[in-house]
Amino acid sequence: MNKKKFFIATTIPASLNFFKGNLAYLNQHFEVTAISSNNELLRTIGKREGVKTFHIPMVRPISLLKDIYCLFCFILIFIKEKPYIVHGNTPKASFLSMISAWITRVPKRIYMCHGLRYQGEVNKYKRMVLVAMEKLACACATKVICVSFGVRNTLIEDHVCSNNKAIVVHYGSASGIDINYFNRNNTDIKTTVNQELGIKETDFTFVFIGRVVQDKGVNELVHSFCKLKKIHPHMHLIIVGPTDAETNKISKETQTLISQTNHIHLVGGQKDVRPYLINANALILPTYREGLPTVLIEAGAMSLAAIATNVIGCNEIIIPEKNGDLVEAKNIDSLFNMMKKYVECPEYVKYISQNARKMVIERYSRQVVWDKMLTTYQEICNEI
Repeated sequence: MNKKKFFIATTIPASLNFFKGNLAYLNQHFEVTAISSNNELLRTIGKREGVKTFHIPMVRPISLLKDIYCLFCFILIFIKEKPYIVHGNTPKASFLSMISAWITRVPKRIYMCHGLRYQGEVNKYKRMVLVAMEKLACACATKVICVSFGVRNTLIEDHVCSNNKAIVVHYGSASGIDINYFNRNNTDIKTTVNQELGIKETDFTFVFIGRVVQDKGVNELVHSFCKLKKIHPHMHLIIVGPTDAETNKISKETQTLISQTNHIHLVGGQKDVRPYLINANALILPTYREGLPTVLIEAGAMSLAAIATNVIGCNEIIIPEKNGDLVEAKNIDSLFNMMKKYVECPEYVKYISQNARKMVIERYSRQVVWDKMLTTYQEICNEI
């Protein structure tokens, strides 16, 4: 029996790492092809997963001429290859792949909504454009898989997607995580981070992992940390993530504080974040908006307590006083008070850290998520 053609698209190849291992797993049941930009990295991922690839030079920002060109590239590929399923991920790739799949009458068109870009947009005209793009992507899709219940509810409440089209698989998540890899008992994890950064065992260390941008709450984080450091000088903040954002940059004042505060360690993007998780006392993610933040799941798997904002996605992973705590977004005082509690109550932090891994195993173990997703794809294929 011939396997159905399953095309999965992301704007940049790095986003395909959300599906690391999953593409190879799906390829056992479908004929999987990955579409993305950056041909060299795309081919590397395709070789790793054992799937075919097609390169389309997509860019993240709105660029009318480039986007039209990429739309025609999608259309030509779909006409030639005749996929049965097109699975769009990330805003630009989802938008273009869903329209082109609808134009070419691909039978099953799946839009996976990882988050809602329009929620964080303050420019009303750009917000209108982003909302329109979401509506069009959802309209062209035959099914919209949301990575969290919060994302699904918002799509429906904002009249972006119909109730009967939007679904959540299991507890959410695009692909789950490898709970064996994210395990603090692994002997291959580097444990010398604190020594290299000059952090003592008696010091309290917060770690932030994510893009160093305004929407991730980095401004509030740095200001709260500097305020708390005046009371508790023996604490550190490790910031892990890329700092080369073209837009949504952190403020000049925050940049100055980072450069002038010797207990803030800016270490850039890292291929392996586990050493920073295992060497910290708590993860902190004061983000303005999320879909379902993988870093909170990874931290939980590493038995690490987390402070996050009470926004979509975060509040589905964090259960206050069980595996972490929630604070108000964009509120320095709310963040400061919770950070202060963590520094001053180490036994409390230790208690909630012990609960974190069990919940991740039950909800977000990748094999569980992969099996649930496979069942969902098979059910979609069987729908008339």
